[in-house]
Amino acid sequence: MAGSGQTKVDFNESFFDAIMHSAGVESLCRQKAEAVLQEAKATAPVETGAYRDGIEIKVVHHAHRDTYQVVGTDAKTMLVESKRGTLARALKKAGK
Repeated sequence: MAGSGQTKVDFNESFFDAIMHSAGVESLCRQKAEAVLQEAKATAPVETGAYRDGIEIKVVHHAHRDTYQVVGTDAKTMLVESKRGTLARALKKAGK
């Protein structure tokens, strides 16, 4: 039996890389991002439409997997988000 601080675990990184880059995992992540995107666009305030139209999905590549972020690209995104929380609420709703 290992004592305190003596346990060592070796992960097979190539195995986890294969899983995290698999079509199934990519599809699940993309589907969740699409759900957030749809909710954000449906609930976005529309004055000129620029904020709503500037909401998009961005793929971010990491060492062991890709992530999908729903981001706003309009210049007023930070202002609108600070007042309304559209993206934050869309993410919360999609998580349910």
